[in-house]
Amino acid sequence: MLISGKYELLEVAGSGGMATVWRATQRGAAGFNRTVAIKRIKEAFIHDESFVAMFVEEARVASALVHPNVVQIYDFGEYQGRYFLVMEWIEGICLSKYLQVMQELGQLPPWHLVATVVVEALRGLTAAHDRRDAQDQPAPVYHRDVTPQNILMGTNGIVKLTDFGLARAMDRGRMTAPDIVKGKVGYLAPEMTQRKAPSPQTDIYAVGVVMWQALAGCRLFEGKDDIEIFLAASRGEIQPIGELRPDVPPRFAAIVERALARDPVDRFTSAAQMERVIVNLLRSATEVAGPKLVGRCVSDVNSFVKTGRYPAR
Repeated sequence: MLISGKYELLEVAGSGGMATVWRATQRGAAGFNRTVAIKRIKEAFIHDESFVAMFVEEARVASALVHPNVVQIYDFGEYQGRYFLVMEWIEGICLSKYLQVMQELGQLPPWHLVATVVVEALRGLTAAHDRRDAQDQPAPVYHRDVTPQNILMGTNGIVKLTDFGLARAMDRGRMTAPDIVKGKVGYLAPEMTQRKAPSPQTDIYAVGVVMWQALAGCRLFEGKDDIEIFLAASRGEIQPIGELRPDVPPRFAAIVERALARDPVDRFTSAAQMERVIVNLLRSATEVAGPKLVGRCVSDVNSFVKTGRYPAR
């Protein structure tokens, strides 16, 4: 299918509740073409004004975030009554896919891989939190949906944040009714379950949940439905990751626990501060970390998906 005369949809790359992401080719003059990702509102929701407003806001916010650890936005348009967002195509997998394969193999990710991925995600969050508007005034963006599905690991070893669909830009009014809690309930900071405003600490807490779950190989908060998970998250009872993973260095376990502190003031003051603490730990560790490690793990997962065998290292 060709949309807007220059984007050819090739295959569905992923589908969420209200939008679908396609792998596509952008075509131009003199034989120019490149692979892109196109996100389209599902037809069932094109008349949902609140969702359309969030989709438009995602395009506005994400297009202003130019950073190596944030998926870049190339274009935004409308075709046959449906908005679409043209984004950088990432050749790789999301963190959730990597964790799924590890679970199938009965393995847990090495702590230094989790640390490496989180460092890159925190750099992307720092760019969002430090955003400034056209008048050079602070206009921070809080992601509000930091999950393993929204952390992309490239075959080149680069990690990028995506899906700012729930992001709240502080230079705009509230996009949703004040009594609606947005975000996947298992990643909501305790203060968000009380309808408080998002902050850098809101995203830091979600990063902590991602870290804990990646290391533990299970969900932090369990429940048979969203209500039970919501209540468990509200109570904030968290088993120290060191009890589940004795191989995790105590300093890294302490970082996870600080990110998951119930009171926002007890967490890191910023994503940049948390990133620096993890980088300093990795520098003193004997394990090899960095983009090469991420790229190798992505290649190993792709090999497993194709052949059913995970390469021995």
